[in-house]
Amino acid sequence: MLASTVDLTETEQTLPPTPDPIFVEVNQRCQISADRLKRYSDSKTLPRDTRTAPDLDIGFGQQRALKALQTALDIKASGYHVFAAGENGLGKRTVIRRLLQRIAADAPTPDDWVYVHNFTDPRTPVALRLPAGQAVLLQQQVNNLWQQAKKRLTQRFRSDQYQSKIEIIKNDTHQKESYAYEALNAEGKQHDLTLTFRPFDNKAVFVHPSQLTTESNNTVDDWVNNDAKKAASNKHSKTQTTLDKAKNSSKDIENNNDYEAELNNFAQKNHMQKRLNQLTIELEQLEDEANDAIEVLHRNIARRALQPLFTPIREQFALLPSVIDCLDAMFADMVTHVERIVNGDDEEFIAAVLATTPSRYAVNVMVSHPPENGAPVIFEDLPTHLNLLGHVEQITQLGTVTTDVSMIRAGALHRANGGYLLLEASHLLEHPYAWQGLKRALQSRKIKLSSLEQMLTLTGSLSLAPAPIELDIKVILLGEADLYYELLELEPEFDAVFKVRADFHDDVTRTSEHELALVAKMADIIDYANLYPFDSSAQTALLEHLSLQAEDQDRLSLHSDRLIKLLHESNRHARLNDQNIVDANHVTQAIADMDERSGYLRDLYWDELKNGQQLINTQGQAVGQVNALTVVSYADSEFGMPARLTAVIQPNIGAGDILDIERDVDLGGSLHAKGMLIMTSYLRALFSQHHALNFSASLAFEQSYAHIDGDSATVSEACALLSALANVPINQAFAITGSMNQLGEVQAVGGINAKIAGFFDACREQELTGQQGVVIPMANVKQLVLRDDIIDAVEAGCFHIYGVNTLSEALTLMTGLPIDSMNKKNRYRKGTLFGKVLSRLTLWDDNQDTADDADDKKSNKKAKNKRKAKKQKKEDKRKKEKNRKEREDAKDRTEGDIESNNLEI
Repeated sequence: MLASTVDLTETEQTLPPTPDPIFVEVNQRCQISADRLKRYSDSKTLPRDTRTAPDLDIGFGQQRALKALQTALDIKASGYHVFAAGENGLGKRTVIRRLLQRIAADAPTPDDWVYVHNFTDPRTPVALRLPAGQAVLLQQQVNNLWQQAKKRLTQRFRSDQYQSKIEIIKNDTHQKESYAYEALNAEGKQHDLTLTFRPFDNKAVFVHPSQLTTESNNTVDDWVNNDAKKAASNKHSKTQTTLDKAKNSSKDIENNNDYEAELNNFAQKNHMQKRLNQLTIELEQLEDEANDAIEVLHRNIARRALQPLFTPIREQFALLPSVIDCLDAMFADMVTHVERIVNGDDEEFIAAVLATTPSRYAVNVMVSHPPENGAPVIFEDLPTHLNLLGHVEQITQLGTVTTDVSMIRAGALHRANGGYLLLEASHLLEHPYAWQGLKRALQSRKIKLSSLEQMLTLTGSLSLAPAPIELDIKVILLGEADLYYELLELEPEFDAVFKVRADFHDDVTRTSEHELALVAKMADIIDYANLYPFDSSAQTALLEHLSLQAEDQDRLSLHSDRLIKLLHESNRHARLNDQNIVDANHVTQAIADMDERSGYLRDLYWDELKNGQQLINTQGQAVGQVNALTVVSYADSEFGMPARLTAVIQPNIGAGDILDIERDVDLGGSLHAKGMLIMTSYLRALFSQHHALNFSASLAFEQSYAHIDGDSATVSEACALLSALANVPINQAFAITGSMNQLGEVQAVGGINAKIAGFFDACREQELTGQQGVVIPMANVKQLVLRDDIIDAVEAGCFHIYGVNTLSEALTLMTGLPIDSMNKKNRYRKGTLFGKVLSRLTLWDDNQDTADDADDKKSNKKAKNKRKAKKQKKEDKRKKEKNRKEREDAKDRTEGDIESNNLEI
């Protein structure tokens, strides 16, 4: 009987310990079944392929943003422009552009704008506003006008009729000059003077007849002859002058004899010279009159030649007073400068190399719209100051910088005037003065060209100052929400210019209607990119991947760029397999390829795990050690990985202080520090009412050398710390993640699917035992969109997923113990985790008291011995003093006896 009892006891010792009922109950309650790990789309509710998909709803999933946009479009007041805020890649530009194109198709077509030369002030060209389509027509008409005018004027001024009229004017003037000279010459003969012309400057002078033979024979009588006689007379006069010079020496004596006669003739000569000066002034006036007559002739010819050319254009644009004024000014200028036009030797009246009309008469079309074409919708991908507001070009010729009205170039505001302009906010802010120029234009509602060179250098060369153009536009800026908030903070006037914010959503609720709408979006992209059609299985695979991107079973991602990328790569696999329709296998292969391309850093980590460089245990138990779940973000990808989190306790040192090593070495972010402080506050509130916290602790992520942030490790930190405090091991087959508040409630975290996948892969590397699993917040169960291989492992019982609502549930799963059961005295039971913590705190306190008592006994004994030694020292001193006095008294008595004896003697 005794032997059998011993055998039974040995058998019981070999059996595994019976799990605590509370652990069993928590395990069953928190375990997540496989059917809750992913939501599948029903292919039967989807189109057979994308060719039969419903029509696309442009505003699908973005009703809030489109409503805000419509509000801004309906209000014509200043400042009602739109900032479309949303993550890059959502397709904001495509959605807004398509919506605006629909609205713009029914909107009135805006007017055309042109710049023409200002004949009054050439530095300020005139802006003309014309109905849609009329700007190009005016430009063509003016170009044809110039060609015909140039040709007609050249013909008129080369005609025989024109030459005869010019000859008449010249002959008439010459005849009047001849009559005037003859009359003056007759008057001079009365004073014995003859009017002649000096040969070296052809100036008329009066001389004595006797001097004609020595000076000149070119008298007034000769001057009035015809040109042939003039030429002969001039030749004879030159010959005669030469002969006279040879005879000068022989006539000197004779001239001396005539000196007195010349003195007598001086007065008459002086009088006639004054008369000659008066005649010269009259002749100059006569010449001016002739020139005026020629000029009048030119103008009359020009008017008669140009008037028929201008009349049809005036009639065509009769309803546009500004155009009529421009044509009238152009007509007057051509008439005024007809000689320079005909001669063709003035650059202002010669067409440039690439032009057909001189800039003086050119019509520079800034913007022109076909009639009934609706309002323009413009997207400017390079919003520099010049590209937005336009600019004035300049050319350099022989070191001289020149410009004219034909060199004015339109900007995006000109092209979008009367319609809508889309700009990327980040691109706008990259270019200097672009935002300032746009803001000024929107606030003033005018497009005013300014020299960027003068803004940058504060000097700049002389340029044109074109008249401003009226601006009627709606501007939509595209950017992320963070940029919007930065602009609100840094630009005081931003809110006054862009009063409407349109928020674009990242995802949409997952319903049958929304799944069909997303299939319609896929079909639209497929048609635009000319891809193969996608069957229903491919559609379901895409929808499930969109749910994964949204990290929610009940939501679908609206990220267009990622969807387009996946569609193209799936289409590639179908083409490589010689198939003309895309199915689920092609989509799965594309997703696998994308995951492989972005998995370089992840593969390096798994290599370290295989080689034992990364210390991760997925089996066994350990005190103060937890497998925490983290997410590593790398470029445009992220992946989950387990990380060892450890806690170390120092008893009887400190008052519950917890050292966060990551924070102290500046590797922890503010959110991580917040989670640590929340966990510390929770522990203080939990145990301080029962016992003083007579310990200090330290927490660290082992083998972590990068920056850590986020509060998703708060629950794992609490588990590691409480395990170390209670000296209770934690099951290393589990990994845990979750945030926590000060009440011990577990909160949802991000990246839950990547975290679970990371620990599952680690367990698979070290062999699945059927005991491994993860503990996650129950609030994250709706975000589970796990891989199919993980779901298969869970369904087969090889891997487990638990969802917890409180820290107590998480600790129960991790330790296998009840956590916070209370007895009748309202204290934690000794078998609970918290009871073990209090026991340890009390033990440390008792140990401290025992040590203190021993120290007190030693101190008391030492003090007693010290007092006894001191007393003995005093006693010895007293005895010594007594002996000294006795010796002195004996001596005194001896000396007294001797003295007495001496007296007797």
